[in-house]
Amino acid sequence: MFEALSVPFGAKMLFNTIKLKPGVTMDDVELAVGEMCNVVKDTYGDEKGGFCGGQVWKFSGFASDEGSLGGVKAADAHVAIVTYWRSFEQHERSHADKTFKDKFSALAQMCTDSQELGYEMLWQGAPES
Repeated sequence: MFEALSVPFGAKMLFNTIKLKPGVTMDDVELAVGEMCNVVKDTYGDEKGGFCGGQVWKFSGFASDEGSLGGVKAADAHVAIVTYWRSFEQHERSHADKTFKDKFSALAQMCTDSQELGYEMLWQGAPES
């Protein structure tokens, strides 16, 4: 569950920001996120389903002065869910499935907004030893 993630070159990355309702904390959404991620991993995690791996991130409140253009802007409390898929089509099929929708709806009740954007990999690398 917490092992290193190897992303195959050419994978599609989906980046989903989920803004939490005021007063909702990560502790509040942890079970819903965990159940949703387990459904994705266990149901769609093969060649046919297309799921390669994923990560869940909690916004720390940190905003980089050095990496932000036009000044740092305030950000609402949110969770980022990053998933890797063999294709966008496989991602969309999985998320249209009732099994996934049931788990996502539990999370959606604690959120004000969610936007999931797809990215195509252009490069990946690691430091040489």
